[in-house]
Amino acid sequence: MSRLATLRFVALAPVRVVYGLWALLAFLAVSLTLLVLLAVLPGIHRRRAAGRAAARTVLWLAGMPLTVRHLERIPAGQCVVVCNHASYLDGIVLTAALPARFGFVIKREMAAVPLAGLVLKRLGSEFVERFDRQRGAADARRMLRNARNGHSLAFFPEGTFTRIPGLLKFHTGAFASAARAGCPVVPAVVRGTRRALPPGRTLPLPGPLELLILAPLVSAAGATEQVAAELRDGARAAILAELGEPDLTCCDDTARPPGTARARSARVS
Repeated sequence: MSRLATLRFVALAPVRVVYGLWALLAFLAVSLTLLVLLAVLPGIHRRRAAGRAAARTVLWLAGMPLTVRHLERIPAGQCVVVCNHASYLDGIVLTAALPARFGFVIKREMAAVPLAGLVLKRLGSEFVERFDRQRGAADARRMLRNARNGHSLAFFPEGTFTRIPGLLKFHTGAFASAARAGCPVVPAVVRGTRRALPPGRTLPLPGPLELLILAPLVSAAGATEQVAAELRDGARAAILAELGEPDLTCCDDTARPPGTARARSARVS
């Protein structure tokens, strides 16, 4: 970093702190208002519509204009949207962009987070266990039942995000749900959230965000595990081609930090 760039960075530090505190207070104020609405609004569709309006309000107040491209590619009926994961802002972006008929699949740890856990429950989110195989299998069966009942779901199939830009391995759960229900999988790419709120940062930065909806992938109902894997690999390849970030596939366990083995571009399990 040059001397001039360093001086500019130091001079703007107070501005970044003031903005970050404003964005944090705006998020808390909107979240508390939403929590009150979720407590009294009847019906999951009304509550999700309120959540969508709250997400859009937060992004507007935070100076993060959201552009959604090709929303018309989402089928009118039941489907599963899968998206790359780069930041805690990703969920807010999908909530703001997707129709109110979508529920979200969230890691079970989020259910215990104060305020966020209660809001997610009232919005009809599905919580899944990542580390306990028996409980995770029960969660998968519940999601399959919901998929068969016509529910539309949104997943982050990486299951987590890292400080290193790039795309991790995809878990198969989202694609098994879609394959069993015979509904389309719609890949999506979110951009800008990693810069706005990267892992490890408390206060965000302003700037534009984008959600790009890609062409749906279709499978037959009652599909086999092989077809679910093909859906997974097809969605991952489509997202990777548009993302503009490296392939961080390095091993069979996404909990293993990228960089502990040579990254490779290959189909994963």
